Amino acid sequence: MKNSIVLATAVASVLTSGIAAAELTANAAISSNYIWRGITQTNDQAAGMGGVDWSGDSGLYVGTWVSNVAFGGSGNGGYEMDVYAGYGGEVGGFGYDLGVISYQYPVDPTNLNFTEVYASGSMVGVTVGLWYTVDKAAGLEDPAGNDDDIYLYGSYDFSASDIDYSVYIGNYDFDACDTCDYTHYGASIGKDGFGFAVDQNDLDGDVGNVRFTVSYSKDFAL
Repeated sequence: MKNSIVLATAVASVLTSGIAAAELTANAAISSNYIWRGITQTNDQAAGMGGVDWSGDSGLYVGTWVSNVAFGGSGNGGYEMDVYAGYGGEVGGFGYDLGVISYQYPVDPTNLNFTEVYASGSMVGVTVGLWYTVDKAAGLEDPAGNDDDIYLYGSYDFSASDIDYSVYIGNYDFDACDTCDYTHYGASIGKDGFGFAVDQNDLDGDVGNVRFTVSYSKDFAL
């Protein structure tokens, strides 16, 4: 219920602003692995993903994104559907982005649903962002499943010879479980929609192994 209220308010603010200058785009991608915050979301299997975004000249935007997922050794984890809305822009070379995003798992496991608010800023290729958990699925009381989780992220992105490069690091701080906290880091290169990335985190066991991912993505104007 809380997810619906937060997102409905954000979407309403977007749809009442800048409609005449609206732009609708879509994106689609295939990847050898779905890595999110340094951890595989598909048991190291391939993923198909895509989304639709609406944006206006005012800086307001709203969108949705979907990917297959699989957790905990399950071969059939259903899918993840993200819904988000926010406001972004640039002032004096400083870019900023503020918004709310809800991660939904309609099939399995449905008790992983959660919502975050986020803020990020970027300048001369450096981006720093913070995501804060404001709502978890009802009944999710395991140590890593409470509100007030914080995720911090930083990256340096640049281009050379028509190739895009990125190096990044993130830290996940779980409010109710100090032993669940972890840091991840990685790097990626991309050209003409093709991408290659390497990721690792500092968790114990197989979950902390180095992972290599290849992908192809495409954007479309609607």
